[in-house]
Amino acid sequence: MEKPVLKDPRKLYFTDKFKEQDQAAPALQSKMDPVPDCGEHSYVGNHRLENRRVLITGGDSGIGRAAAIAFAREGADVALQFLPGEEADAKQVAQYIQDAGRKAVLLPYDLKDDSTPHTIVEKAVKELDGLDTLVLNAAHQISQPSIEDLPVQQIKDTFNINIVAMFAIVQAALPHLPAGSSIITTTSVQAFKPSPHLMDYAASKAAIANFTVNLAQELSAKGIRVNGVAPGPVWTPLQLAGGQPVSALPNFGQKSLMQRAGQPAELAPVYVFLASNEASYVTAQIYGVTGGQPINL
Repeated sequence: MEKPVLKDPRKLYFTDKFKEQDQAAPALQSKMDPVPDCGEHSYVGNHRLENRRVLITGGDSGIGRAAAIAFAREGADVALQFLPGEEADAKQVAQYIQDAGRKAVLLPYDLKDDSTPHTIVEKAVKELDGLDTLVLNAAHQISQPSIEDLPVQQIKDTFNINIVAMFAIVQAALPHLPAGSSIITTTSVQAFKPSPHLMDYAASKAAIANFTVNLAQELSAKGIRVNGVAPGPVWTPLQLAGGQPVSALPNFGQKSLMQRAGQPAELAPVYVFLASNEASYVTAQIYGVTGGQPINL
């Protein structure tokens, strides 16, 4: 009898301390040390999303990048929204999508611009000949030592990008989404156990969790499922452009039950499942991928 293939989750991916490092926003994944693992060389598709037409926000790096690569290898065409200045990372993702034999659409637009949600939806619909899956993943995260140091403009930017844009994208996309479509949001463990230095970010992520469950109640009548993913400490460019204090980076994720930070590749299968027909009875749920931190809503 052959032995099972078992892997100790504590020893997968990068397990050492990270170096102190930072980047000016927008941070590029290609300049991180170590470079996050988004499944570029490991994810194998199984035809679970054949001919799906997907819009992913924040699709150039991190979790969005991992989802985009996985979706393409599962058979989906993918439109990627990303911040101008992140083209180098976005072009890499587009190449992985094309190598999988699928179509990639690049959408360099800033979600702080009120016109962006409508623009990216219309361009995605036109270039993909329709739309049936949304992965609302783009995020803004800037650490501040206290509420007294938190600029009001930062609060506005965080909420505009993280949650207001979600409302607007869904409003623009709904006329195009047929029954069987899936909407997946990215919330965070911060929505359930907030860190004081991420006060505005955590509050916006709590709003996303509420939005997800609420939207699912409305859209179930249209045959559209809505779910969210709540990552824990995951090694992405978000952490290097002010998302964490530089001095905190060496121990980033070390306090999780897995004793390490997560990698974007570890979240991609959850997004694939939630988008697929296999999740036909799954809606209004938040899936935690946190390294052990419990979540509650």
